Amino acid sequence: MEMEEIARWAYVAFVAIAVIAGLAVGYMAYDADLHWADTTVADTNGYVTLIMLILGIIIGITSITAKEVTPFLIATIALVVAGIGNVWLPLHIDPIQILYYFADTITRYIVAFAAPAAVIIAIKAVLAMAKD
Repeated sequence: MEMEEIARWAYVAFVAIAVIAGLAVGYMAYDADLHWADTTVADTNGYVTLIMLILGIIIGITSITAKEVTPFLIATIALVVAGIGNVWLPLHIDPIQILYYFADTITRYIVAFAAPAAVIIAIKAVLAMAKD
């Protein structure tokens, strides 16, 4: 297996981890009557976010090739915009409120994973342009 193929599978695995963790923590936040203010939910959210940041740094350092830089950065911009805005707020109504927590936490974790990778890749791209 080539390094690029390993990196692609690692990226897919890390996104799957973000989705699974988002579902788990989203359910915890929905189930807790205090939602995000509950200390168990807040602690778990903090640990998962830290893990996603570390995984993002690993991907940023090891995996993106020169031809993948622009598409990756554009996709990351889209994810960050979706993560910053309250795009999931319309789901925060009683019958489907759990969907809000699922979507919100999944988006948070994917952004926490993609943002550090994007910063590292952008720095690499600027250094490559400066070298030329």
